[in-house]
Amino acid sequence: MATPVSSPSALLIEKIVRSALEEDLGPQMQDITSNLTVPANRDIIAKICAREDGTLAGLIAGLSAFTIIDPELEITLHVHEGDTISAGQTIATIEGNARSIMMAERVCLNILGHLSGIATLTARYVEAIAGTTATICDTRKTLPGLRALQKYAVTCGGGNNHRFGLYDAIMIKDNHIAASGGIEDALNNASLLRSHTVKIEIEVDTLDQLQTVINHGGADIVLLDNMNAQQLTQAVDMIGDAPLISEASGGVSLETVAAIAQSGVNMISIGALTHSAPNFDFGLDIE
Repeated sequence: MATPVSSPSALLIEKIVRSALEEDLGPQMQDITSNLTVPANRDIIAKICAREDGTLAGLIAGLSAFTIIDPELEITLHVHEGDTISAGQTIATIEGNARSIMMAERVCLNILGHLSGIATLTARYVEAIAGTTATICDTRKTLPGLRALQKYAVTCGGGNNHRFGLYDAIMIKDNHIAASGGIEDALNNASLLRSHTVKIEIEVDTLDQLQTVINHGGADIVLLDNMNAQQLTQAVDMIGDAPLISEASGGVSLETVAAIAQSGVNMISIGALTHSAPNFDFGLDIE
């Protein structure tokens, strides 16, 4: 079981889930099929079950769809965020009005499936590099409006969060280097104007560029972009005792990540964690 960071705030979760419910139920917030076929006073017991093996994330956010629709629904949790779950396992039980449960069902399952898919993929990467000193990190390649939840799901799978946005860390990429006049100019400008609490990271895609960064100084982290395992090993040797954290990115897959980690890099950032994770299959069944 991974230990996730604190869940996004209740206010943010409610904002996201309310928006999803409004999208699904329309301006009048109604499920016309359930309204026409299910008696208004019918109570049921429903169970949410996993249909595959994996890692759980999004439990609180997903289940909030039910309480937003109907605060009188009773929900019993059978697992925790970050738990390893198995096909057939009951995740939660919901008791109460049938129409209310059916109104919130799809939004809940969508959130659970998306976030658990991210957590499950992250856990597979974390397992693949077990025994090395590297850590798995996410990126900013997230869905608009869902970054906080997606990054939370990464931590449920045992991964770490990279910067949350353009506002909380300096990351000098190839376009910044080109527009500023070169690596030295970019580092000088960033060092002069940054707050002392903000880290500077710079991207390089050749060993010559890395040597320039090492010689010049001023960076805290160097991103080694699209380098193979042999190049990464050379890069780590070049960094040596220099006060630089190394991060590998680009060309990372479940097939290549172990070799990348064995190069000695400190961090491996993977955009696929949030932009390409398969949906995790859950179902809601009425007893």
